[in-house]
Amino acid sequence: MRVSRSPGALPLALSLALPFVLLAAAHPAAAEDAGEVTLEEVSVTGEGRGFGVSSPAGSASHVIENPVGQIVTAIGREGAIANRPATSIGSVLLDSPGVTVRQGNGGRDVVISIRGNNARSTGVTKNMVVLEDGFVLTQPDGASRFDLVDPRAYSRIDVFRGPQSALFGNYATGGALAFRTRTGREIGGYEIGTDAGSFGYLSNYFTVGGASGPVEISLFASDVRGNGYQGHSSYDTQTVNLLASYTPTPDNRFTLKVINNDLQADIAARSSLNQYRINPYQRGCEAAATAAPGCTTFNFFRNGAFGAIVPVTAAEGGLERKDRRTVIAGRWEHDIDAQTTWRTQVGFDERNFNQPFFTTSSRGSYPSYSVQTDLTRRGDWFGLPAVSYVALGYNALDLRISTYNRALYGGPRLGALIGDQEAVQSNLGGRARTEIALSEAWTGVLGIGAENSWITGRNLAYAYSAAGVTRTLASTDRSFLNLAPELALVWRPATDLAFRGRVATGYTTPAASNLFVTSAGLPGNNTDLKTQQNLGFDFGTDWSPVEGLRVSLTGFYEFFRNELLSQSPGAGLLNYTFNAPASEHRGIEAGAVYAFAEGWRGTLAYTFDDQVYTDYVEQLSAGTRTARFDRAGNAIPGVPAHQLLARIGYDVPSGPLAGLGAFAETVVQDGYFLDNANLLKVPGFAIVNLNVHYSSLLPGWYAKRVDLYGEVRNVFDTVYVASANPLANSIGAATGLQNGAAVLAATTGSVYAGAPRSFVAGMKLSF
Repeated sequence: MRVSRSPGALPLALSLALPFVLLAAAHPAAAEDAGEVTLEEVSVTGEGRGFGVSSPAGSASHVIENPVGQIVTAIGREGAIANRPATSIGSVLLDSPGVTVRQGNGGRDVVISIRGNNARSTGVTKNMVVLEDGFVLTQPDGASRFDLVDPRAYSRIDVFRGPQSALFGNYATGGALAFRTRTGREIGGYEIGTDAGSFGYLSNYFTVGGASGPVEISLFASDVRGNGYQGHSSYDTQTVNLLASYTPTPDNRFTLKVINNDLQADIAARSSLNQYRINPYQRGCEAAATAAPGCTTFNFFRNGAFGAIVPVTAAEGGLERKDRRTVIAGRWEHDIDAQTTWRTQVGFDERNFNQPFFTTSSRGSYPSYSVQTDLTRRGDWFGLPAVSYVALGYNALDLRISTYNRALYGGPRLGALIGDQEAVQSNLGGRARTEIALSEAWTGVLGIGAENSWITGRNLAYAYSAAGVTRTLASTDRSFLNLAPELALVWRPATDLAFRGRVATGYTTPAASNLFVTSAGLPGNNTDLKTQQNLGFDFGTDWSPVEGLRVSLTGFYEFFRNELLSQSPGAGLLNYTFNAPASEHRGIEAGAVYAFAEGWRGTLAYTFDDQVYTDYVEQLSAGTRTARFDRAGNAIPGVPAHQLLARIGYDVPSGPLAGLGAFAETVVQDGYFLDNANLLKVPGFAIVNLNVHYSSLLPGWYAKRVDLYGEVRNVFDTVYVASANPLANSIGAATGLQNGAAVLAATTGSVYAGAPRSFVAGMKLSF
C-alpha cells in the first residue's frame, strides 16, 4: 500500500489555535491554578454544565448535557480508553447496552447502531445524531462516519438510547452519541504515546493541553497504520482534533472546534457465507488465476463499459478508499442574566471521497454548513422550578457524486461513467423542551420538535452497449415536514433509586443518495422513498441497592412506520434502500457496574432486541416472472436478538504493586438473519479479551507519569462474523419460486470476518 501523509492538517489546526495560545501567554499567573477536572456522571435528574470547556461554574445549565428522563450511558476513560489500546471506537462503545458494532470498509471504520436501528448497514452510520463537544458531526443527509474518531482524544462518551428527535432533530430515530474531548485542564501538560501489535499495527499520538487566564486549549494528533488481518486491508490514517475556548468576561465564552482526518485504506473483499467458511480472511487471493479456495472475485467489464467480463481479486482491482473529512466550527455563549444563556454556533463540515472499490467507483464531495441558536433558562414555571430550552437551526449539504465502472488492472483504474448526481439537501427546524420539578421526588419533561427537510437534485444514469450509450434522467424535488413530541416522568423516592417513564418520537428522512440507487444496485430512480417515523415507549429504573453497585434496567417498545432499510442486490453492486410500511422493535437493556471488593470491579452491558416486520409485502422479479411475498412476522435482518459485554478486573489499591491491574472480558453476540425471508442466518459468537496494565508516577524524572498496557484479543482465536451485508431474496426466472438458502449462502459481497487472535501493547508518558 502507498503511504499517504496529511501535511496540511496539523499546520491548519496549529494556526487556528495560535490566537488562543497567545492569549494564554498573556496571563501566565493563572496557569498555576489549572487543575484536573473530573466530569460528572450522567444521571436521570442531574444538572450538568454546557457542552464544551468554556462554561464556568454558575452559568445556566444546558439540558442536552444531562437531560432529565433520558436513557443515557456515560462511558469514561477508565477500563475503556485510558488503560488499554483502544484501536477503534467500536470496542469502547460496547460498554453501553443497546449498541451494536459492525466492521466498516477499511482501517478503523466501524458502523454503529443503537437499538438495532442501523444494524443492517455495513457502510455508513445512519439513524442517530453524533455530536462532539456540542457540535453536530452528522451531516444534513443523516450520514455519520467514525474514521475521524480516535478514542485517545476523548474523556467521555454519552450514549442516548431511543427516539430523540424532540431533542436532536432529524435522523435521531435510534438515539445519539455525544463525544467529549479531554479539556486543557484535564491534560495539564502534554502526553506522548505509542501502541504496536499484530498485523503491523502502529499508533503514534500526542496530546497537549492547559489553561491560563481566560484561555483553555487541548490539541490531539495521531498517526495510525496497519497491514490489516484480512487480505488487501492495509491502511494509513492521520487525525488532528483541536478544542479551544476563550472567556473574556464572566458572561461571554467563545469555543473553537477543528477536526481533520485523512484516510488511505486498501479494501478487502466481502465474501459469501460459503467462502467465509473456507477462507474467512481472504488470504492467498492476490491473483484470480492462482487464487486459493474461497477467494472472492469481482466481474469487471473487459472494456470498462459493457460486454465480456473478467474476474479479478481485490488486489488486482486495487480496491481502496482515499477520504478526507474536515470540520471547523465555533460557538458564542452569552449569559443574558444569572438564569438565562444564549448560544449561537456555526460549522462547516466537508467529506471528500474517492472510493474505487468493488465493481464501481464513487468520487465526490459533500460540503455542508450549519447554524444554530438557542436559549436556556432556569427559573419558575407556574411557581415550580424549571429548566427550559428552545432552539432554532438550519443546515444544508451540497453534494456531487460521479460513479464509474471499474477498469481492468493497473491499480484503481476507472471505466465508463455510469452515474452523475447533483443534489442539495437542507433542514430547517426548531425544538423546545421544559423540565419541571413537580415536587422533591417527581420531575416531568415536555418537549417537541418540528422540522422541514428539502431534497432537490437529479441523477444521470448511463448504460452502454454495442449500439451506443443510453442516458436516463431521474430528478427529485421533495419536501418533508415532521413533528416529534416527547413526554417523560421521573420519580425518585430515594437518593439511590429512580424510576423513569418516557414516550417519544423520532424521524429520519431519506438521504439524497438513497433516491438514486435502484433495487438492481445501479444508479437510477428510487425517488418515492418516504420518511421513517417511530413512536417509542420506555420504562426503566436506576438503582444502587448496595454500596458500590449501580444497576440500570430499561424496557422499550417502538412502533415504526416506513422504516428505511438497505440491502445488497449482489456482489459489487451498490446497496439500495426501501421502505417497510410497518415494523416493531421491542426489548430490554441492562447495565451494571459493581465495585464488590477493594480493587475489584465488574461491568455488564446486555441487550435483548426483537425486531419484526408487521406489514411488508416484498415484490421480486426475474425474467418475465414476478412474485409477491408477505414478510409480516419475519425478523428484520441484521439485528442480533442477544448481545452481551461482561468484564471483571482487579487493580492493586496500595503497596509496592499499586497501579498494576488486569481484566478479562467477553463479548457475546447472537446470530441474525441475512434476508427478509429468514432463510439464511449468520452464526453467533463469543470472544474473550485479556488486559494487563500499569500506571505509576515518576517523582524526580522529567516525565510525571508512565502508563503501560498490553492486551490479547480473541484469546481462543475464534473465527466469527464481524459484519454481514443483508442480502436480497430472489426467484427463479423459469419457475417464479423463491430461491432457497443455498443460493443466498453462495452470494458474495456480504461477510467480513472478525479479527483472529492478536496482541497489542503500548506506553504513554505524561509531562
